[in-house]
Amino acid sequence: MTLLIDRDQGISSPALVPGEADRARDHGGTELTIGLINNMPDPALKATERQFMKLLQAAAGPRRIRFHCFSLPSVKRSPEAKWHVESEYSDLADLKRHKFDGLIVTGAEPVAPELDQEPYWRDLTELIDWAKANTRSTIWSCLAAHAAVLHLDRIGRRRLPAKCHGIFDCEPVANDALTRAAPAPLKVSHSRLNEVAESDLTQAGYQVLTRSVEAGIDIFVRQYASRFVFFQGHPEYDALSLQREYLRDIGRYLARERETYPHLPVSYFDAETEEKLARFEKRVRHQRHPALTNDLPALMLRADIAAGSAAAALFRNWLQYLAADTEAPLHAR
Repeated sequence: MTLLIDRDQGISSPALVPGEADRARDHGGTELTIGLINNMPDPALKATERQFMKLLQAAAGPRRIRFHCFSLPSVKRSPEAKWHVESEYSDLADLKRHKFDGLIVTGAEPVAPELDQEPYWRDLTELIDWAKANTRSTIWSCLAAHAAVLHLDRIGRRRLPAKCHGIFDCEPVANDALTRAAPAPLKVSHSRLNEVAESDLTQAGYQVLTRSVEAGIDIFVRQYASRFVFFQGHPEYDALSLQREYLRDIGRYLARERETYPHLPVSYFDAETEEKLARFEKRVRHQRHPALTNDLPALMLRADIAAGSAAAALFRNWLQYLAADTEAPLHAR
């Protein structure tokens, strides 16, 4: 399998193995062009690139993948992250000058009270409208999923009583090829403060594919000229993604950048680690200082989190859909 990373100014293929592309063609492999619109916060920017590249590489089989990275220019960045995007990513204007089989669009860190007040809202809605007619399928992840349904059908999200944060068992609730051969249950990372109501989605014509008893809707879809796939969770997260977010939120609490101490991620740390973290929380609530991050205990994850197993099946099936003839839509296969 060949993974080509086409970047700005014609710089390409640092991951190309000589002769591998030809071998893929000899075995009947197709070529797919996929764009990642990476709007994740600066600390997660590079990790998100790696996670999606790794998933596509594992899922591609004999197919040749051209993988372009973009970011909405209106997403606010630190100077270092802005330099990385400007030097390593393709210009968003190139998106509309080339044919893309599929897109993956991530969320961004909220900075406004409402989604349609975000500084990147206009860029994002133009991207949604373009993707409807110019891709075979687009994946909308977490906040991007909420923004898309708000723009498409005026479905607003609602604030959760507490952050949905952890690894949740999700079960298929519809017979769909996107979840074919997926592990049961699908263990999917969720990390969000909001949700969209299932009743609002189904009334507007969306189909729910997977659901969690604790976390609610996980994956849902809507067919336009392009098949839109919406993830409320983060199947692409690696094993340590939730840990990084949890430690970031502890640091923000100790620095008085947030008022509430973060809840433990659900079904994530092992029992001994949870006990140590409970004792640490009790201590820092009485002695709140940024230096206390140095006293955090060693962290161990549960053995059964199965990081990436759901994503491997989902992305393999998604690439199969992108490669299939347009006369054979995924939901009819």
